[in-house]
Amino acid sequence: MVTSLVSDAELRRRAWEAASQVVDPEIPVLTIADLGVLRDVTVNDGRVEVAITPTYSGCPAMNMIALEIELSLERAGIARPTIRTVLSPAWTTDWMSEDGRRKLRAYGIAPPQASHSRRALFGEQQVNCPQCNSHDTELLSEFGSTACKALWRCKSCREPFDYFKCH
Repeated sequence: MVTSLVSDAELRRRAWEAASQVVDPEIPVLTIADLGVLRDVTVNDGRVEVAITPTYSGCPAMNMIALEIELSLERAGIARPTIRTVLSPAWTTDWMSEDGRRKLRAYGIAPPQASHSRRALFGEQQVNCPQCNSHDTELLSEFGSTACKALWRCKSCREPFDYFKCH
């Protein structure tokens, strides 16, 4: 256990820093902080609890993420942390950071559109190609390489790409 010489605020800062470095096992260019999966870090009597929210219920990556958080905290000198999965409120792509969206695009995955997009209003969707930025794209399948992504193709450069679906 961490000694009482460390303030709760300092312990929380260290724990947040350690946990925020954990990467998503399905999209390794994103941290769980980029995704908005890392929801909170609390300290009570020198004990650290980390709250995480899955991108969707049943996400198979959550067990690995929880384990990686525990390991990261232990490496930072924070013993026996508690990892708590929080399902409400449900995760939304609005929680994804702008830096995370930029990283997705650079990795070749079209980032999610804002929840106030045309799709939200009219059921229409315009996804730009992350390779050439063309608007001339088409949906191939609602299911991509993982359940949280859809498979699209660019009609200009002809490259297929994943689109991180809005939630």
